[in-house]
Amino acid sequence: MQHNSRPVISNQPGPHQDLIRRVNRALAHPLRKPIAEHTRHNFTFAAEWLQSRQAPLILDSGCGVGISTRQLASQFPSHAIMGVDRSEDRLGRDHGELPANALLVRADLVDFWRLAEQAGWAPERHYLLYPNPYPKAGHLKMRWHGHAVLPTLLALGGRLEVRSNWAIYVEEFSLAVAQVTGKQAMINEITPKDNYLTPFEAKYAQSGQVLWTLCVDLQRT
Repeated sequence: MQHNSRPVISNQPGPHQDLIRRVNRALAHPLRKPIAEHTRHNFTFAAEWLQSRQAPLILDSGCGVGISTRQLASQFPSHAIMGVDRSEDRLGRDHGELPANALLVRADLVDFWRLAEQAGWAPERHYLLYPNPYPKAGHLKMRWHGHAVLPTLLALGGRLEVRSNWAIYVEEFSLAVAQVTGKQAMINEITPKDNYLTPFEAKYAQSGQVLWTLCVDLQRT
């Protein structure tokens, strides 16, 4: 099937000029908002499942319909793969039986990551696959690297991989990682061919768009 997905259009010619200030603000003012009760309840269930697995954790944050979670469970059969998304509708779509080493969790990521950090979770790998780029310059604070939760996200550690079809997104993310941790992320083009992790990846690739991956090894702070 051929797709004709449009590339990201933005009024930004390069990394946002306000990024440094946003990251500094996130470092100086940790999030204080109350954690949603449904996320707290589902996190407790997820923590019990993880403890029962006794296996290294891989987080698939913003997993959408869970295809990527299933793919990762197949790639890493000796790991516990946890896909997290806020949409009950997306998580409830039928894409086949969930592998035994995988779990799908409905949760707000901002709250889920904070609970994971508080619980001392240390995922071996952490995937952010094609997050909403919020490409308008005025929406910087809605991108994960411009959000107040960024220090928590990075504090979880592990090998973090971010994929996007917008080069500026991964460039900004790399700058934010360096600002918070001092670590240099690797950015590369990817050509997944038919081994697509998500429906978005398939759609973008089959539309001829360039896909980007950012990888950085983080230590738990």
